Amino acid sequence: MLRSRNSPPREFGPNVDPNRAALILVNENKWVNGTELHYYFFTGGPWGGSKAQQDVVREAFANWKELGIGLEFHEVTDRDEAEIRIGFQQGAGAWSYVGTYVLNIGQDQRTMNFGWDLTRPGEIDTAIHEIGHTLGLPHEHQNPNAGIVWDEEAVYATLAGSPNFWPREKTFHNIIRKIDPDTVQGSNWDPDSVMHYPFDAGLIQEPARFRTGLRPAPGLSSRDVEWIKTFYPELSPQTTELQPFQSAALNLLPGEQADFLVNPDATRSYTFRTFGQTDTVMVLFEKRNGEWRYVKGDDDSGEALNAQFDTRLVAGREYMLRIRLYWSNASGSTAVMMW
Repeated sequence: MLRSRNSPPREFGPNVDPNRAALILVNENKWVNGTELHYYFFTGGPWGGSKAQQDVVREAFANWKELGIGLEFHEVTDRDEAEIRIGFQQGAGAWSYVGTYVLNIGQDQRTMNFGWDLTRPGEIDTAIHEIGHTLGLPHEHQNPNAGIVWDEEAVYATLAGSPNFWPREKTFHNIIRKIDPDTVQGSNWDPDSVMHYPFDAGLIQEPARFRTGLRPAPGLSSRDVEWIKTFYPELSPQTTELQPFQSAALNLLPGEQADFLVNPDATRSYTFRTFGQTDTVMVLFEKRNGEWRYVKGDDDSGEALNAQFDTRLVAGREYMLRIRLYWSNASGSTAVMMW
């Protein structure tokens, strides 16, 4: 089962040491690199949006892709083909589910919404921000390293009004709550991150320089770019072919990934499994009409077992197995096999 931060809080057994847990938490809701994500716009009813609104979101996807990351984004007109389903219900706020949790949302439901006019100047950053959540990034203003001290009642009052209309529990979850330190990449706070909300004067008490308000610089910050590229670097054109009954070593550091081509010579059910004392996420894709489409995946992180699944492959079709390592007990002690 694939997880994300929107899943119930992960509980680790007593044998999982803190360093292992930290590596799992910082990686767990990210896509495997090379995933081709498909997005769909609702066009009618209360969730429908105009072409002008949609164009802003299209440009925001292009902003992320222009960084040279290993993910691909494709617009589709059939929502059953989309992992990301985008609505424009006005007054419902701007939001997105985080990372791979979108796979758990029903095909007739939104995974992202924009609740105000995106065609206003600067609103492309709202679209970039929400797509950042879909890529697995948390709110930067909830970074425990920020040291922000809120005027909490002022924050609750502000977010209860237009355009968000949030109840107290949602404001606490999205603003005041500090996220788990183990989910934070690095130790620095980035007030210019696109994943940081802007705040008006009177909401922040400390640091003192932000009492008059905090306005992140437009666009993606240099740290945003560095962070996203650690999870989704440009793909290598060289890929090893995985052969049945032949193990392949995974010489990876935490957060790194290995990709294997799979070209079955017989149509039948195959088993894929990792070996060793490791935490990994393993995902299989099939090439359909020139795109890699999700087939099956497993995440064994934090458990005393290995990633494994069975699936039927068709001879003559092309598949790609992608494995991201969270943690290993010893360098070079991990392998994968299919049979």
